[in-house]
Amino acid sequence: MNIIINTSSMIPIYEQIVDQIKTMIRNGELQENDSLPSVRTLAKQLKISALTVKKAYDSLESEGFTITIHGKGTYVTAINPELLLEEQKKELEADLEKAIQKGRRCGISDADIRNLFELILEG
Repeated sequence: MNIIINTSSMIPIYEQIVDQIKTMIRNGELQENDSLPSVRTLAKQLKISALTVKKAYDSLESEGFTITIHGKGTYVTAINPELLLEEQKKELEADLEKAIQKGRRCGISDADIRNLFELILEG
């Protein structure tokens, strides 16, 4: 599994791991019943704390992307299309929110932002 950690990023390391594993699941690189590396193995590969990897795995499990079987490992769960769609919508919403905030910081009115959005949608 190829995970790249950006230590200069403002995004916490565990969130970077979560995001990249979710992307691998969405792209089909990781499929149902595929096993993830053990916490210790991934921590060693990434040269980070095992607690950070554990936090990422716990987050993935709480969101329904993985399941951990004590003594056996962590596995990708059956992919729920509705869950994936909701996750993608959340990501898009965050990206749009950033774009709107940037527009406002630049002094662009909400009406102009809406017009720009409509122009982009028309494509």
